[in-house]
Amino acid sequence: MSTDKSSPAILCVAPNGARKTPRDHPNLPTTPAELGRAAAESLEAGAAMIHLHVRDRNMAHILDAAAYRTAIRAIRSQVGDTLVIQVTTESCGLYGPEEQMGLVRELRPEAVSLSIGEIFPDPAVETAAAEFLDWMRVEGIFAQFIVFDAEQVRFLVRLVHRGIVPYSAPCILFVLGRYTPNQQSEPTDLDPLLEVSPYREGWFLCAFGKQELACMDRALGRGGHARIGFENNLYRPDGTRAAGNAELVGLAATRALQRGRSLANADQARELFARLL
Repeated sequence: MSTDKSSPAILCVAPNGARKTPRDHPNLPTTPAELGRAAAESLEAGAAMIHLHVRDRNMAHILDAAAYRTAIRAIRSQVGDTLVIQVTTESCGLYGPEEQMGLVRELRPEAVSLSIGEIFPDPAVETAAAEFLDWMRVEGIFAQFIVFDAEQVRFLVRLVHRGIVPYSAPCILFVLGRYTPNQQSEPTDLDPLLEVSPYREGWFLCAFGKQELACMDRALGRGGHARIGFENNLYRPDGTRAAGNAELVGLAATRALQRGRSLANADQARELFARLL
């Protein structure tokens, strides 16, 4: 899979995820104000994008348009338009595809991540999902498709060939380590996914576990982009706990620059995403 290894690297911070709480790390952001601060710090460290989860009062994962709007306002108050804000539709076992799609229709965010397995759990939802994705494309909402293994990559390719996914070159987020023992990933776990993907531009990687940075380095060296942060990992490469999300973003930024890649800003990220719509 040949990619442009000199293109600017897009760093996306994933500051909290659906399951971790401040009990896992005292600096894990969950409130709108905390997310705004994390966004500003991550921007300073080199991020161009933030992957956003929101919580209810009990720290539980929710898909709620009002909660998202509050968090987005808090982030925009800190960084303006200098970060792309991507919301998640992760079900966390709580939401079906209709609720996930309904959230996006109500919220109309700038960008959305969609798990291919959750949006297309069975053939019965294909028509509704195809209409939803075409609506997103027309509205200019950027879609990123999450895949966890090679078979899901092949499944996405088949959906593109059939016209169900209305993008000739969809943006993929490869996820390493989500279903491995202790949620630990290895840099070489990326290779089988790249081998079966025909899409050469705009792919991202995230990796669970303490080798997150090594996995990001492998992706950056092969022309990919990086999603990094407390959602997937709390640790520095030496095994000590990172102070915050911005520290992990900064480590990835250093690796990108060492690879000869400049850091993309939000407008450069938007230019790439527009080409992929």
